[in-house]
Amino acid sequence: MRIAVVDGQGGGIGKHITEKLRRELPEGTEILALGTNALATSLMLRAGANEGASGESAIVYNAPRVDLIVGPANILIPYSMLGELTPQMALALTISPARKILIPFSRSDIEFVGLKTEPLPHLIDELVRRVKEIFR
Repeated sequence: MRIAVVDGQGGGIGKHITEKLRRELPEGTEILALGTNALATSLMLRAGANEGASGESAIVYNAPRVDLIVGPANILIPYSMLGELTPQMALALTISPARKILIPFSRSDIEFVGLKTEPLPHLIDELVRRVKEIFR
């Protein structure tokens, strides 16, 4: 299975997701770090991703070539991450045939209702638990 971890800005969420996936998934699992910028990609690579690429072209090219996309929910929102996430990135991630498991974390004007408020580490644990269920 090939998993894309997508993040931007400082890459902290993607870093934590990548570390946890690397620890908890089978050894042969491919993790691809897709950052909206080089800093985010670099952090995810240091956290254990097998490969990494940055920017719009990398995300648009790789989104349909993975089995699973994980990251914060705002990766599907054009101009999120202070404008780093382009409409083309959001579209490519949204229409990718890959399954998406996203953390309902957004610093935009979009609010997710009906979700319980949890600290970020708990949300990452839940994301990893769902990914592990897919592996079974």
